[in-house]
Amino acid sequence: AGLFAAFNTITAASADPQVRKQVLAIAESLMDEIAQKPFTNCDPDDPLAAIGVGCATVEGIGPEGCPGACETRYATPQFDNVSDYDTFTMNPGTGGIKGINDVAIGGLEAYTATVAVAQVALASGVNEIVFTESLRITVTVTGPSGVSVTLEGYRTRYAPTTLP
Repeated sequence: AGLFAAFNTITAASADPQVRKQVLAIAESLMDEIAQKPFTNCDPDDPLAAIGVGCATVEGIGPEGCPGACETRYATPQFDNVSDYDTFTMNPGTGGIKGINDVAIGGLEAYTATVAVAQVALASGVNEIVFTESLRITVTVTGPSGVSVTLEGYRTRYAPTTLP
């Protein structure tokens, strides 16, 4: 009877490492997706984006086109800059974790992912990267039973007029 009680405790907790790995994999995947986007002065859809000055749509924090035709992760117009992901959320109410094609990924319906993007200065003095030239990306993913992970990454503007 003592062995069965121990096995029951071990079995009940055995899914926890799997959930932790899945939460981390989702967070890493989303962070990679965001960090690979451009970080330009102008919205990449702007005709003067390659010049980087004089653009009609200066890139700010959050998706462009709101209210109205907001950029999204899934449809046109699609997120095309790191900062567009600010306040992006995937949650059980909208199907859980979805691929870039807006299709829910089976088995991840109970997971939630949120993103925050903020301007931050890095270092100080002569080595400072001013806040307008660097972003902190925060990705938080929560799985079943409240298992959660938060990843933070930084993206600097090293090629303000480079377009994909």
